Amino acid sequence: MSYLERGNETILAQQAERESNARTYPRHLPLAIREARGVTVTDMDGDEYYDCLAGAGTLALGHNHPRVVEAMERTLNADRPLHTLDITTPAKERFVDSLFDSLPSAFADSAKIQFCSPAGTDAVEAALKLVKTATGNRSVLGFQGAYHGMTNGALSLMGDTDAKEPISGLMSDVHHLPYPSDYRCPFGVGGEEGHRIASRYVENLLDDPESGITEPAGMILEPVQGEAGAVPAPDEWLREMRRITRERDVPLIVDEIQAGLGRTGEMYAFEHADIAPDVVTLSKAVGGGLPLAVVVYDESLDVWEPGAHAGTFRGNQLAMAAGEATIDYVLEHDLDDRAAEVGARLRESLESTADRFDAVGDVRGRGLMLGVEFVDEDADWRGPGPHAPDGDFAEAVQAECFERGLIVELGGRGSATARFLPPLILSEGQADDVAAIFEEAVEAVANGRRSTREVTA
Repeated sequence: MSYLERGNETILAQQAERESNARTYPRHLPLAIREARGVTVTDMDGDEYYDCLAGAGTLALGHNHPRVVEAMERTLNADRPLHTLDITTPAKERFVDSLFDSLPSAFADSAKIQFCSPAGTDAVEAALKLVKTATGNRSVLGFQGAYHGMTNGALSLMGDTDAKEPISGLMSDVHHLPYPSDYRCPFGVGGEEGHRIASRYVENLLDDPESGITEPAGMILEPVQGEAGAVPAPDEWLREMRRITRERDVPLIVDEIQAGLGRTGEMYAFEHADIAPDVVTLSKAVGGGLPLAVVVYDESLDVWEPGAHAGTFRGNQLAMAAGEATIDYVLEHDLDDRAAEVGARLRESLESTADRFDAVGDVRGRGLMLGVEFVDEDADWRGPGPHAPDGDFAEAVQAECFERGLIVELGGRGSATARFLPPLILSEGQADDVAAIFEEAVEAVANGRRSTREVTA
């Protein structure tokens, strides 16, 4: 029997038997995907789902978009090279043209690009090496709640200690600073006062000769923290981080790996604050669904010697063709504006759900990068924010969504935030369907009408 003739249960059982215990998504989303198109996927049993995970935000145009498929087929049919290390090709140069066209001219006009190994975490590693080489310094400023990948250097920047604890002795010199949040403000005040305190804290820390922080090689931040549960930074705070770093000659690295290419309602999330960073890390959507990662940075930092940073798979030509097609389509069809409009519609519906159920503590995000945090108002809680995060409730909602044909991922503190990262081509009608399914799922859990399912561990 071929795999296409087998059902979900059979394939999931085989995956559990043969694949690493580190696998994650199948534990909560028990399906084997047979086919996918646009914003939907169909499993081996013929059930269809709205995909609001979309490769963790990778699929900006959804599954098998005709423009992307055509670009890949054209490359394959013309016997173009598929793997070229860092030797250039017309496909590579076209990709760089499109990528630079998508960036603000104030940044792109003096930018250089470094192609990395294909994952976003590889771009972060390259960025760290870049600023350390350029400045001669070692320490890095990161932020609480941050997620920048799973390699050693990237893990050292993570705000969550659980994932990095086994290799903590190998971590580089990272200082985690408070990240502003209206709902879970690290200073307990939130709003404008909260982010002003956060800014002053950082500035005072850097200027205090007894802070214990050595001269930093750089600061890295996410304009919208993704894995932390779609937490957007206030624009004024971002402008302050840019001022503070510029005045002290500290390179500012902006991680746009998940937020970049239109998802937040601007082409890049840092554009909401009208700032120009020194370094931008990119992956996910810029590869059109295929593995590709780059670092784009100000030419003043380009002091690497030849061969100082390499990677076998940095010449993925098929990804460059798919990426060029994706970037051009996003630009031509103003999908950043579409993400803002459809995202606002979806968020309004999610906020309506929040008004109905006390278990919803916060709805947040930007564009089509949204999060809904669940809380337990009766639990003892001494951390930031008014209530304890309720990961059990969130997991139950995720399961109910799945049963009703909706795929969402969890993240944030205590994995208590349902995260929405749908393709940017999501229509208003589809957004309404997603919101309706989600509300039904929340209602089912809140009223104790949870369905049961068996998940292959």
